[in-house]
Amino acid sequence: MPLDTDYYGVFADVPAADRAFWDRARTFATETLDELTEAWDKAEYPIHLARRLGELDLLTDGVEGPGLTEMSPLAAGLVNMEISRGDGSMGTVVAVQGGLALRSIALFGSDAQKEQWLVPLARAEKLGAFALTEPDHGSDSVGLETTAHRDGDEWVINGEKKWIGNGSVGDVTVVWARDDDGNVRGFLVEQDTPGYRAEAITGKGSLRAIHQARIWFDDVRVPLDAVLPGSRTFKDASAVLFATRLGVAWSALGHATAVFEAALNYSTQRIQFGKPLAGFQLVQERLTIMLSQLTSMQLHCLRLAELDAAGTLRPIQASLAKYHNTRAAREIAAIARDMLGGNGILLENHVIRHLADIESIHTYEGTESVQSLLIGRDLTGISAFR
Repeated sequence: MPLDTDYYGVFADVPAADRAFWDRARTFATETLDELTEAWDKAEYPIHLARRLGELDLLTDGVEGPGLTEMSPLAAGLVNMEISRGDGSMGTVVAVQGGLALRSIALFGSDAQKEQWLVPLARAEKLGAFALTEPDHGSDSVGLETTAHRDGDEWVINGEKKWIGNGSVGDVTVVWARDDDGNVRGFLVEQDTPGYRAEAITGKGSLRAIHQARIWFDDVRVPLDAVLPGSRTFKDASAVLFATRLGVAWSALGHATAVFEAALNYSTQRIQFGKPLAGFQLVQERLTIMLSQLTSMQLHCLRLAELDAAGTLRPIQASLAKYHNTRAAREIAAIARDMLGGNGILLENHVIRHLADIESIHTYEGTESVQSLLIGRDLTGISAFR
């Protein structure tokens, strides 16, 4: 059970409306923990649990749009944190379904597209995907090669995408491709469209309870109104990523909270050399190190939620939160794994699962190296990308 670790009382004054979202996420994470651990072990995607998140109205990630329930940046963050405290695969469902697919349509879609997709995606009646990354273009996603050619009253899409959550099991994919003028635009492609072929990536050692796909587009034809009219350049795709980057920082906080509390519980219960592990000086020091990092992560998240609510959050600030929190989560998880000794690799103790999943969130929405270059450019005014 969660211990509600909050040494500074960072979340002591969460408003009632935000706490209602948090409480629903807490209940979901607690009740589904055993099932998700088993699904992670078997590398199975329990889609019914993704749909349950929609039923609980936990998938909007604070996105605003017709028919969507208002969710503050703080509430969205707490949901990300709590779902990830339970399981990283379900945290990724929130990131993909709400943070990426839903947000793309809400920001850049036409009124008709919003009417068709926003509420069904928010309720998980339909599953959505966000296809930007390609086999040869990850960190340099601006170099994407997927094309959308205008042919009469249709767009013809060709190319490949990789690491696309829900890309093989969903209903609609937001596909980012270059048009005839070389501009990067978003296109809504229903997954049963002829020429759309997707396979779940196997052999993953992380986020094993959600399917990410490799997708091939072979002369996929969609109508002219499949384009997101508000998407004009790669900056628009980047705007979606910037908006979700803070969610990754919250997700990292959830993972870190889970492994810290697992280590703390274990240290008070495990007897070695005649006394609890918690009675050893080295263990107490390690717990203190983890707590100091965890508290710093909480402060990053709360402050940026405040800036987001005020409308003053800069994308680069979200990059710093993501950079800091995924690094700190990795360090906390490594200490926790070591503290549990051999038991630290057992799924029943949950630490190894979170440690593995943290490796994925440390990478997606921009690697540590890319974040550092973004932050460095902001600090110095000099770009190191080229």
